Amino acid sequence: QVQLVESGGGLVQAGGSLRLSCAASERTLSSYAMGWFRQAPGKEREFVAGISRSSGSTYYADFVKGRFTMSRDNAKNTVYLQINSLNPEDTAIYYCAARLSAAFTMVHTTGYNYWGQGTQVTVSS
Repeated sequence: QVQLVESGGGLVQAGGSLRLSCAASERTLSSYAMGWFRQAPGKEREFVAGISRSSGSTYYADFVKGRFTMSRDNAKNTVYLQINSLNPEDTAIYYCAARLSAAFTMVHTTGYNYWGQGTQVTVSS
């Protein structure tokens, strides 16, 4: 059982930046491909980014448009999501997820085995 804990969310003005973190209890986090999702009020949870086990490759949703960067530090059992040029449409709860597979381009929530509790990101205009 992998436990994931997100942090780094908060209230930020439009144009600002945030760095979200996801710390894992699993010492072998490198065995998991990881993903970030977000869920805005009244909307379905949507894929944001994925990263391979070794962090050599990343995959992003189209709406990211170069503003988001996902990374991981397997030695620290942590994955990150750097978000720049935030806008009010980015307001959502952001979740990290782990999957027991090498494939890191999974965009469906059902493809992930473990989830964190989420961290709230609120962007004011």
